[in-house]
Amino acid sequence: MVLLSACASTNAGHSYSISHNDVTTISLTDSAQFSVHRVVSLANGVAEIMSSLNATSLLVGRDISSTQESLKDIPIVTSGHQVMSEKVISLHPDLVIIDASTGPKSALDQITKAGITVVQTPESWTLADLAQKISAVGAAIGASQQAQQLNLQVEKSFSQSSVTGSPRIAFLYLRGTSSIYLIGGPGSGADSLITAIGAIDVGVSIFPHAFNTLTAESLAKANPDIILVMTNGLESVGGITGLLQLPGVAQTAAGKNGRIIDVDDSLLLAFGTRTPSLVAALATAVTKVMK
Repeated sequence: MVLLSACASTNAGHSYSISHNDVTTISLTDSAQFSVHRVVSLANGVAEIMSSLNATSLLVGRDISSTQESLKDIPIVTSGHQVMSEKVISLHPDLVIIDASTGPKSALDQITKAGITVVQTPESWTLADLAQKISAVGAAIGASQQAQQLNLQVEKSFSQSSVTGSPRIAFLYLRGTSSIYLIGGPGSGADSLITAIGAIDVGVSIFPHAFNTLTAESLAKANPDIILVMTNGLESVGGITGLLQLPGVAQTAAGKNGRIIDVDDSLLLAFGTRTPSLVAALATAVTKVMK
């Protein structure tokens, strides 16, 4: 087993950024006699898991959310998050891995009609889901034993990273260019990470859905100590300056103190083999911004 890492963080005032360079990836060095030869990964976090199973050589296509440096030479076969069936079929894969969010259905139907095997793996929205996803990916490519080993390594790597004082955190999903402004609730994925470090996701007890319309009133009700966002989402609203101009943000404890944490989009909700390190990095970020 080998642990690959690169650590460096940006801390400006009370804001903090976590990038892919700030986390470690848990990987195996041995490989299996895989049951497939050419794989297109269209499911969130699956390419990352395949890399950790030492199966990167199988990948011939990927979705746009798989942005790890080790995958940069693998063709992207989606337009935005929409699968382009012609590109997938042209790569002659013997397996395409999807999850429930992969679409459109018409594209997947075309891939199936071309005689290509399509396997749906489970989505993961909590830390508890991660082992199931790793096992499913391992089974799909003929590496079940390696997946079991990887699961053991992942489980051991979760540290007891915790913060003091139970700070209140709000996860905002922002896509300013598309006028999408949401606040996370139960099942957003971020709630699992926030709970893991001993903080409180303010949306869990207030809002009914995983993602809820962001309003000044909802923020005032939540009044988080810290706002957690994705990096691209933060950029889409004009950075921290633009975020503080959204209705209600500047009036929260987080806004008044500039306590903003942004995390790389491909990292925050991937729930892959970088997640144990992300939990530790998030705990560090929360501790720093609360000082």
